[in-house]
Amino acid sequence: MPSIAPLEVELLIEARWVLPMNEGLPTLRDHAVAIEAGQLLGPWPISEARDRVNARQVMRLANHALLPGLINAHNHAGMSLMRGYADDLPLMTWLNEHIWPAEAAHVNPHFVADGTRLAIAEMLHSGTTTFADMYLAPEAVGEVVETGLIRTQLCTPLIDFPTPWAPDFTSGLALTEALAERYRDHPTISLAFGPHAPYTIGDDSLRRLAEARERLDLPIQMHVHETADEVEQGLVKDGKRPLRRLYDAGLLGPHFQAVHMTQIDDEDIAILRDTGTHVVHCPQSNLKLASGFCPVARLLDAGVNVALGTDGAASNNDLDMFDEIKTAALLAKGVSNDAAALPAMAALAMATRDGAQALRLGDRLGQLKEGFAADLIAVDLDGINTLPVHHPASAVVYAMNSRQVSHVWVGGQARLVQGELQGIDSQQLKRMAADYQHAMATTSQPGGAQ
Repeated sequence: MPSIAPLEVELLIEARWVLPMNEGLPTLRDHAVAIEAGQLLGPWPISEARDRVNARQVMRLANHALLPGLINAHNHAGMSLMRGYADDLPLMTWLNEHIWPAEAAHVNPHFVADGTRLAIAEMLHSGTTTFADMYLAPEAVGEVVETGLIRTQLCTPLIDFPTPWAPDFTSGLALTEALAERYRDHPTISLAFGPHAPYTIGDDSLRRLAEARERLDLPIQMHVHETADEVEQGLVKDGKRPLRRLYDAGLLGPHFQAVHMTQIDDEDIAILRDTGTHVVHCPQSNLKLASGFCPVARLLDAGVNVALGTDGAASNNDLDMFDEIKTAALLAKGVSNDAAALPAMAALAMATRDGAQALRLGDRLGQLKEGFAADLIAVDLDGINTLPVHHPASAVVYAMNSRQVSHVWVGGQARLVQGELQGIDSQQLKRMAADYQHAMATTSQPGGAQ
């Protein structure tokens, strides 16, 4: 039989290890993937890859692991300009006395766009290729992301009082519908409703949200059960826990992303499991604000999909998903009193495959799989802090730091090469951040800031 001619491809990447994050969560040694027209081919053993493809460029990464680009499933990117603005405060004090007044004084579309640019640079530098953003001025975020540097799920800010984006909840729904039409079938931007939290949205608004979701078929991302006070207030006001209230309103399901979920009982777990609702775990923000602990091991044991997010830089204070992965793995063990809880590969899955599933992007992102988008990263495991590498996933989760991210591709386009950002002026971002810091310091500074 005649031999099949090798396929012409743009790039072949040969690596010491490949962590494709697909079924069975295997670790592949001496494997390669190819990129052509923004999509992935492979992975194959390196010797087989050389027979299968004729690459215009071959990259050999002898000490690296390849894995899918990380998915930050919850962020407030524009708040990067508030990093360190009001630290060491409980959630409601932080929000009511510092963050919301600062937003009223400083936040406008230009502020949000600049904060998002800073956030994107930080995220790409640390291996994130997709983020879910819930913040004011989503149009401004969309315009930044339209440049193609990164992917986002825009969660539109819906709340029962006036904001710079919308005067009321109903107006916010109308703006969401217009934005969804604008980005219909966009290659890097998807839309979601972003209602703030059960305690800031009344029953009438929940009904309108349910109707709009059915009509537009968009996901919903919402802060839910972030603190014990939130749950107690819900019981007093509504006679039921907030998650149950959302369930009774017909809002939960595979389209719903419940962020935080630090306060969970057996009924909550049953509701999450039976409805297919996703949980987005933000361990560092919850720790810093003393909000509580999401019982990740119990959720996973029940079959609930759990994704991972950083939350915003104002409450974290960084957007480093590798740092978040390690914290999630360690915290799960401490909370469950089980050293086997959330092993390294499962923690990586939360930040890749499971995050993609939560954002309804699991058919094209979160795995190194043939036909998927070429969103992938390379991490250099030859550092003193990661040697010897007995198990690559363990090295990545427990020993590596994000400075070891050497390469990032989004849709097959190089965004980080040998640790250097491509298409981003880092010096300009530094000057911009300094200008905002000076402006905010001279107009208002919260008493709780350090």
